[in-house]
Amino acid sequence: MLTLHDNLGSGNAYKVRLLLAQLEIPFQRIEYDVTKGETRTEAFLALNPNGRIPLLVFEDGRTLAESDAILFHFAEGTPYLPADRFDRALVLQWMFFEQYSHEPYIAVARYWRHYIWDQVDGDADMERALAEKMERGYQALAVMEQHLDGRDFFVGDAYSVADIALYAYTHVADEGGFELSGYPAIRRWLDRVADQPRHVLISEDTFA
Repeated sequence: MLTLHDNLGSGNAYKVRLLLAQLEIPFQRIEYDVTKGETRTEAFLALNPNGRIPLLVFEDGRTLAESDAILFHFAEGTPYLPADRFDRALVLQWMFFEQYSHEPYIAVARYWRHYIWDQVDGDADMERALAEKMERGYQALAVMEQHLDGRDFFVGDAYSVADIALYAYTHVADEGGFELSGYPAIRRWLDRVADQPRHVLISEDTFA
């Protein structure tokens, strides 16, 4: 059975759980508390020298890191990755956007505010850094809103791993202080993703 090195609060790890659940692929989880440095131990670094989750270990011992790489691997040959060559490139375009222009701001703001802000509250440098994360996060949301206006999903007419990649941290953006009331297209899209078959919650721990 596949083994997912995981954290239930992580949007990046959630992407993998969501796709595996929707593909009905069984896996077992190993939970890590990233706030306590559990992914920086010698044992974990031997599996992933980058010291990050998610990390997937296959039955034959091979490992695969980076959430979007894992999504792409399992989406191959399924409805979650288009057959059309250009549409596949568009899926990658949005997955790269998520990792470069979305996750570094929305996810980091969420982590700071949701997990560690009581430790740094009042730190002027952190407050300035958070303000920058918020500004860049809203810029990413504006790009998404414009693209989704008149569309159901990010690529073509079908739900894909591009949607999974962007859904993971967008649907919990409020935990980072982002207000989505001014983004009606995004909110409708969030509802469509949540309505997909075999959808699971980010905090759901009912896996094999």
